[in-house]
Amino acid sequence: MQSTTPTEFQVGDKAVYPARGVAEIMFIEERDLGGSRQRYYVLRLLDTQHKIMVPVGNADAVGLRRLVDEAAIADIFALLRAPAGAPDSQSWNRRHRAFTDKLGTGSIVAAAEIVRELYSLKAGKVLSFSERRMLETARGLVVQEIAAARAQAGAAVTSEIEAIFAVN
Repeated sequence: MQSTTPTEFQVGDKAVYPARGVAEIMFIEERDLGGSRQRYYVLRLLDTQHKIMVPVGNADAVGLRRLVDEAAIADIFALLRAPAGAPDSQSWNRRHRAFTDKLGTGSIVAAAEIVRELYSLKAGKVLSFSERRMLETARGLVVQEIAAARAQAGAAVTSEIEAIFAVN
């Protein structure tokens, strides 16, 4: 059952902004825009230091969400260890579009599925530049969120993920 209560964040909280990664709530401010006064979360993306403003009332609609917990992280690693489905026979353009749509959801599960599918594809062929870039993006989002949730270095999480695919 989905909660109808909007997610509330406090200054200093970390949150996931879809397709961009983990951000920290720097402050909450009120601004007049278009004749109405609204409260905004001002986020700083951890990897690029870019700032993003999200209306507090639209945070759920844009997909701003809390970091995953340890139980969800265990599920992510189980998903990564599970065998990938049958090799995808669609063209890279269609696959890329599908992967981009998945990343846009902001779901770490969707990003992990992309990582697993591309590592599986990589085992059978050399990935194109676009495929390698998509793998780096999806893996980066997964690593960044798990590292932030565990307060761990990204390199340690990357090594843990790489070890899964070195075995398979």
